[in-house]
Amino acid sequence: MSTETPARRIGLLIPSSSSTQEPEFARALPPHVTVHAARLPLTKIRDDQTARLVDDIEIEARKLADAEVDVIALPATAPSSRKGAGGDQELIKRIHDATGRPATTASTAMLEALTLLGKRRIALGAPWSTAVNQSVAAFLSQHGYEVVDQQALGHVDNLEVGRLDEQTGYDMGRRVKSQDADIVLLACGNWRTMGVIDRLERELGKPVVTTNQLTLWGALRLAGGVARIDGYGSLLRDHLTARRTAAAE
Repeated sequence: MSTETPARRIGLLIPSSSSTQEPEFARALPPHVTVHAARLPLTKIRDDQTARLVDDIEIEARKLADAEVDVIALPATAPSSRKGAGGDQELIKRIHDATGRPATTASTAMLEALTLLGKRRIALGAPWSTAVNQSVAAFLSQHGYEVVDQQALGHVDNLEVGRLDEQTGYDMGRRVKSQDADIVLLACGNWRTMGVIDRLERELGKPVVTTNQLTLWGALRLAGGVARIDGYGSLLRDHLTARRTAAAE
């Protein structure tokens, strides 16, 4: 009997202007897990475009299913949280109904991680506008979480976000008022943050989660899990057990 670790494929539905998400996922994944991406139209991080981003989600999801991916994820916090409580589950259902594949979103993984870690008070930092931050904070509030502080860099152009240096993620992690928070959330998938998570956790003494880290965690659990991934925060290091849902059976 073969003892090789089974290969797994993660399908990503990423914004068309995203330039960082495939590299961010690839840098953290073990060799037997590969990333396969389809793109949904978005150039500006504002409500009209985040709403339209999911119009053709079934079409792009079916293309990923053609590659026999094990799971399909929408690694975008603003589009998956903008409709409020239940909006992320609606998107998961649309993807699953179109493909038969297990699915998740950044917002879904965020809620699951907060539940698993037992964290209720969040310090939120992001590169986008204050208005988008407030929408994400409202989504969290509807699920019983408290955003104790929120900071935004004010970028609207998603390509500009993709050009931001990873240091901006670290600086934001130190800038948000996390003293009264249980956890720090750095939101936005096109923002380079994976490489600063461990450092921030050491310095702040609490968990730090980011959009891409959360989505990767949620997708891997749906795909069957891996033992652990070091170097990208305690969530990926200590909490990568497999999870199955009714839709995934």
